[in-house]
Amino acid sequence: MTTLKQTPLYPIYTKHGAKTIDFGGWDLPVQFGGIQTEHEAVRQRAGLFDVSHMGEFWVTGSDAEAFLQKMTTNDVSKMETNQALYSLLCYPNGGVVDDLIIYKLAGDRFMLVVNASNIDKDFAWLSEHLEGNVKLDNVSDDTSLLALQGPRASSILSKLTDSPVTELKSFRFLPDVNVGGIHALVSRTGYTGEDGFELYVSARDVIRLWEQLLEAGQEEGLEPIGLGARDTLRFEARLPLYGQELSADISPLEAGLGFFVKLGKGDFIGREALAAQKEQGLPRKSVGIEMIDRGIPRSHYPVYSADGRQIGEVTTGTQSPTFKRNVGLALIETLHAEIDTELFVEIRGKKLKAKVVPTPFYKRPKQ
Repeated sequence: MTTLKQTPLYPIYTKHGAKTIDFGGWDLPVQFGGIQTEHEAVRQRAGLFDVSHMGEFWVTGSDAEAFLQKMTTNDVSKMETNQALYSLLCYPNGGVVDDLIIYKLAGDRFMLVVNASNIDKDFAWLSEHLEGNVKLDNVSDDTSLLALQGPRASSILSKLTDSPVTELKSFRFLPDVNVGGIHALVSRTGYTGEDGFELYVSARDVIRLWEQLLEAGQEEGLEPIGLGARDTLRFEARLPLYGQELSADISPLEAGLGFFVKLGKGDFIGREALAAQKEQGLPRKSVGIEMIDRGIPRSHYPVYSADGRQIGEVTTGTQSPTFKRNVGLALIETLHAEIDTELFVEIRGKKLKAKVVPTPFYKRPKQ
């Protein structure tokens, strides 16, 4: 029997009533008080997530930037110090190794944040392609990550620090912030579609930070949030999940992430295949769907055209907690991807009517 990995916060999960599950080899909370109520807490007030299972790598050395330019799809050369950048690692055929966030701490020092289930694979892939003056270090075990998300996140965090974190723009960070007496890298990033912050701290400090944040946010309605609501929140905002919207068999262009693929920046792994896809036209693409008949589309459910031919499958689907609509993301043949195109999703052996709809399903209201 395989022993599940645990984050440093695991010992206090039960204190908050967590129900845990096996998530990619990790014993993580799927919910604390209920997915629906946790989802609403983040949309309306604020939520606190333990995402310490994510991986962190240091990439340092005089050739670090050139190395990341070669390995990732976005343009690292345009980054400023204290800026974060969403990007992807691709195989030569254009499939995705992983999606990640790059943090630039200095001209020769970067941090990569990768998906938990891909830590070993990503580290091996990067190590295999190392060249020049570059050092790669896996600091995942020593690093913990908390995400504070929601419209009241800024108010809550400002109670614990004098640093100007509330002035940070999206995808910017401060590398050395005193948060309740704890050293943290604080970035204005997240995976919920809401405003918020991610706080990287030493694993030995994370329990103390978690408890301080919950105490500071008590009057604001801050709640601990599990993986279930994390998934419904990111899905409504159409933020991809590796293994569903992205994989070794799904390119960033097919997933609708062309903005993060800079074909004009110079050579990188996968560029030739992605350029060919763009030039020839994509045979399939990711779209939003909404059920017309009663039923909830789930991952891997087959999708059919109006004439009964299978044209793809659902990658993620659920009943939207915000809108109470049965919606999904599906990877289908481009020919059938126009808005309002009628489709059918096979649910429990029945082909039920659906249609293509615009995404994201949820956009944060402008303040």
